[in-house]
Amino acid sequence: MLRHAIYPGSFDPITNGHVDVIERAAQMFDIVTVVIAINSKKTPLFNEQERLDMAIEALSHLPTVNVAVHSGLVVDYANDHGASVIVRGIRAVSDFEYEFQIALMNRKLQPSVSTIFLMPHEKYTYLNSSIIRELARYNQNLTDFVPSCVAQRLQQKFQ
Repeated sequence: MLRHAIYPGSFDPITNGHVDVIERAAQMFDIVTVVIAINSKKTPLFNEQERLDMAIEALSHLPTVNVAVHSGLVVDYANDHGASVIVRGIRAVSDFEYEFQIALMNRKLQPSVSTIFLMPHEKYTYLNSSIIRELARYNQNLTDFVPSCVAQRLQQKFQ
């Protein structure tokens, strides 16, 4: 039986920190599905198709990673697609409390789906998509923070 994990997020946009976590998850699982989750509480800069396209391009070097879009509960996506694990990235202790609550709720909803927490490389711990969007808005160099395909899309958005 294949070990299938999902890594959900809004990925608006996908960053090098996300890619780092996905690369390590791909070493641990046979299949990793990056799930671009539609969050009703967020107004994204990039639409679903743009986020999907960027993630596919940024992760093209990982043959066991695929990308999908989902608008429902992430735990339902995991259950419906045979994933037994949800991977979540934790950058700081402040992330843990929220993620811990979600993990416990997911366990209650689907006891067969576990959550694991992975930390990105320390050089990415301060990164998040909001900071990236703000840097892009002010035409800063994004080379160290996002894949080149994402930097190009951000530059186009803020021209």
